[in-house]
Amino acid sequence: MKNQKLEHLESSFQQLCHLLIDKLQSEEYLTIELNGEQTQFIRFNSAKVRQTGIVKDGSIKLTLIANQRTAFATFSFTGDETVDSQVAVDNLNYLRQELPQLPEDKHIVLPENNGITKEVYPGKLLSTEIAVNEILSPVYELDMTGLYTAGSIIRGNSNSAGQFHWFATENYIVDYSLITPEEKAVKGIFSGKNWDHTKYLDQIKTDKKQFIALEKPSKTIKPGGYRTYFAPAAVADLISMLSWGGISESSLRRGDSSLLKLQQGKTLSSQFSLQENFSKGTVPRFNELGEIAPEILPIITQGNLVNTLISSRTASEYNLTPNGANNYESLRSPELLPGNLAQEEILSTLNTGLYVSNLHYLNWSDRTGGRITGMTRYACFWVENGEIIAPIENLRFDESLYRFWGENLIALTNFREFIPRTGTYGQRSLGGILTPGMIVNDFQFTL
Repeated sequence: MKNQKLEHLESSFQQLCHLLIDKLQSEEYLTIELNGEQTQFIRFNSAKVRQTGIVKDGSIKLTLIANQRTAFATFSFTGDETVDSQVAVDNLNYLRQELPQLPEDKHIVLPENNGITKEVYPGKLLSTEIAVNEILSPVYELDMTGLYTAGSIIRGNSNSAGQFHWFATENYIVDYSLITPEEKAVKGIFSGKNWDHTKYLDQIKTDKKQFIALEKPSKTIKPGGYRTYFAPAAVADLISMLSWGGISESSLRRGDSSLLKLQQGKTLSSQFSLQENFSKGTVPRFNELGEIAPEILPIITQGNLVNTLISSRTASEYNLTPNGANNYESLRSPELLPGNLAQEEILSTLNTGLYVSNLHYLNWSDRTGGRITGMTRYACFWVENGEIIAPIENLRFDESLYRFWGENLIALTNFREFIPRTGTYGQRSLGGILTPGMIVNDFQFTL
């Protein structure tokens, strides 16, 4: 991360904010958001490069409020003050023309001054010249298919009340699959701020063991309940469902939340503790309005619901106190606290059952009942007497979170993995989920 370039972008953003705020008329309020990145992309299959390049991108979002109405517009941010200033003023004038045509919003949230913050998290990334060799040389003999993204990401937020926030981080993600000749696959994600080639080689070594196990004939599993180990990547998928009609206060108030029973007094296992933790610096603490979330916010503690995510809009509607949640009231930096199960004890504790590495196609089958449906994917195995016997065909499941995080939760691992958000649609995603693996009894598979 080059400090001079970051400082120039921060300065350019500040000057743009001052320009726009100075042009506001009486009773107008403005929030200005910046998203930006400089990313090296490498797309590969069969352990060969298929596409590579550097992307430099930035965008500004203006939200104008006046006369109990809100309008927004987005435009590109180049860092060139002359170019950006003219486009920004044009967009501000456009919003003024649009506002009178929009309906009033009785729950509108006016900008407030949430102070000035600056967080910069530099990393140690691979140089663009050696990245290809570092990633592909350990798997040259395999069909490795995936995407490498690495570089800096910035977020900025300012408003007419006087606040200014700046966040910058560097990270990398290797999101890949090792594909067998029979088109089975081992899925892997290797990510962080500081590249560690030794850890990368260790992960590839573990993946190759699963790759060899996949070459055995697949075992067909009958529908029913099975003792099941879920690797951290699979647990992360289940946790992510709570951002979709789960821990949202608005969803609970509407009566369509998956945690309604938890709010009404039902409990999960005392082993289960979920919280938001912004201390790792993977995402900014400020939301779209520039409000600062607590560094740590407990959500579920030892199986009991202790907090929900409350946005300012929801707080206005229900006369509550907001806690820095974003507009969607979704998890931004969640972590599931670890348990006591050591990695070398996973198979022996599982004994006989299913080893699930990944899930996909998750959806609510009964949201207010907390039931989730989905399928297994990639390297999943049948285990007998603590030994991996055979890969399995994909299975569909339909199960309640009140069972697999409740009375049927046997153990959580004492190690955790950070499962990053890997989306690149429009821009690189920030953040992810820090989670252990877990063993569950009698998990229900339906097909």
